[in-house]
Amino acid sequence: MSLTLRLILGDQLNPQHSWFNDVQPDVVYVLMEIRQETDYVLHHAQKVLAIFAAMRAFAAALKESGHRVRYVRIGDPSNRQSLTDNLDALIRHYQASSFAYQAPDEYRLDQQLSEWAHRQQALGLTVTCVDSEHFFSDRRAVTSLFGERRQWLMEHFYRHMRRQHQVLMSPDGQPEGERWNFDSDNRQAWRGSPQAPADWRGSHDHRALWQEIEAAGIQTFGEPDAHQLRWPVHRAEALQHLDSFVTHALPWFGTYQDAMSQTHQRLFHSLLSFALNTKMLNPREVVRRAEQAWTDGHAPLSSVEGFIRQILGWREYVRGVYWAHMPGYAERNALQHDRPLPDWFWTGDTGMACVSVAIRQSLNTAYAHHIQRLMVIGNFALLAGLAPQAVHRWYLGVYADAFEWVEVPNTLGMSQFADGGLLATKPYVGSASYVHRMSDHCGHCTYRRQDRIGLQACPFNALYWDFHMRHATHLRSNPRLSMVYKNLDRMTVSEREAVETQARAILLKLDTL
Repeated sequence: MSLTLRLILGDQLNPQHSWFNDVQPDVVYVLMEIRQETDYVLHHAQKVLAIFAAMRAFAAALKESGHRVRYVRIGDPSNRQSLTDNLDALIRHYQASSFAYQAPDEYRLDQQLSEWAHRQQALGLTVTCVDSEHFFSDRRAVTSLFGERRQWLMEHFYRHMRRQHQVLMSPDGQPEGERWNFDSDNRQAWRGSPQAPADWRGSHDHRALWQEIEAAGIQTFGEPDAHQLRWPVHRAEALQHLDSFVTHALPWFGTYQDAMSQTHQRLFHSLLSFALNTKMLNPREVVRRAEQAWTDGHAPLSSVEGFIRQILGWREYVRGVYWAHMPGYAERNALQHDRPLPDWFWTGDTGMACVSVAIRQSLNTAYAHHIQRLMVIGNFALLAGLAPQAVHRWYLGVYADAFEWVEVPNTLGMSQFADGGLLATKPYVGSASYVHRMSDHCGHCTYRRQDRIGLQACPFNALYWDFHMRHATHLRSNPRLSMVYKNLDRMTVSEREAVETQARAILLKLDTL
C-alpha cells in the first residue's frame, strides 16, 4: 500500500481543514516538537508551553477521530530536532510515496520546505502543497490590489475586503451606519466604569510538559506559569473564549480599545489572537459572531466595526505586506537605529510606570494589548533609537500570539518605522501627554509628565522632540507631521538645545531609567 505523509505545523491546528473530512488509512499525519522552532529566537516560556500543549491536544483529537498520527515529542530519542531531517527519517521509515503540507505562513519555513520538496521530487517523491484554508485572502491579495502604487493604505484594502465579503454592508452597497470607520468614537480612556470583566479563560496544569521542555535544554524567558496556563489548547475551548468575549466585552471593546490601566491588564480586549494565529479559530466565524452581535442589538456598531477592522482589515493586510516584501523586510532599518535593548526589557525594572506595567505584564503573561505594544513599549523603543531587529526579536519571542508573518510588519513597519513609511504613514510616537490621556499610569510614576527638562522629567517628553529633530531631514516633509514641526520651529534655540541635552543624558542611562 502506498502511503502519504501529511505535515501539520504548530500554527496549523485547524480541525476544520478539508484534510480531515475523511479517515484515510493510507495517510499519516505528522506533528513535531523541534529545537529548530524553539531556538531560532528566544521565546517566552508560555508561548512554547501553549503551542506544544495545543499540538498534543490536536494530535490526540485526530487519533480519537480515527486518523493515523505520528507525533514527535521534544525529548524523543529519534527526534533530530530539525524539520527536514525528521521528514527525511519519516519518509524512509514509512516508505512513503507522497508527501503533502499546508502552505506555511512564515517565509523561512516556506523556503525550507520548498527547497526540501524540490530535492525530494528529484528523488521520485510526490509532493503537494495545499492552502491552509484559514485566511480571507491569499498571500498576494494586497500586492494584486495595489500593484505598482507607491503608497499602500490599509483603509483602502479594508474597504475592498468589506465589499468583497459583504461584511457590515447595507443592501444598497454602502457601509452600515454610513461610515467605514468609527475610530473617532473609539479613543476614550477608561476610568473604572463600566467594570472590566474578569478573565474568562480557564487554566491548565502543564507542569509535566514544562519538565520535558526543561529537560530538553530549551532556553526560554518570562514566567512559565505551568501550573495554571490560561492559553487555549483546543478549538472547543477557543470557541468558549470567543463566546465569552462577545457576551462580556465586545459591547465596550471599541470605546476603550486604546485605553490602558495600571491595574487591569486586558480591559475589554478579546485575547483571541493566539487561537486565531494557531488556526483553532477561523477569522470568518469570529467576524460573523461580532457582526451578529450588532445585528442582535447586543453591541454597538462602533465596537463591532472596530473589532472587525482588526481581523478583516489589519490582520489580512499585514500578512499581504509581509509576503510582498520578504525576504529582506525583517532587516530594514530606515532610520539607522542601533542602540541595544535596555536591561529592563527582561525585568520590567524601570521607573516609567507605563513601560514597567507593559513589560512586566508581557513577561508574566506573554500578552499585552496593541496600544501597550505600539504606544508604550514600541513608542519608547523608537524614540530611544533602539535597534529595530533587536526589538523585533523581543516582540517575536515574548508574545504568545507572535508569528513572524504578523509580528514583523507590526513591529518593524507600524511600530519602529524601519521600513521608512511603507506600512505606516507616519512614525507612531507620542510624549507623556498621550500616555496620560489614555491611562492612569502617570499618577503612579516616578517621573513628572508635565516636565520636559529636569531630573524628574518624563523621558518620553525630551525624547519625543529630540526624535523629530534628529530625523528632520527624513520626516519634515511628511504632511502628517506638519504640526509637530511647526511647534518645534516655535521653540527658541536655547529650548531646543536644552531638549537635546536632556535627551542625550537619558540615552546615556537607559539601563537605569
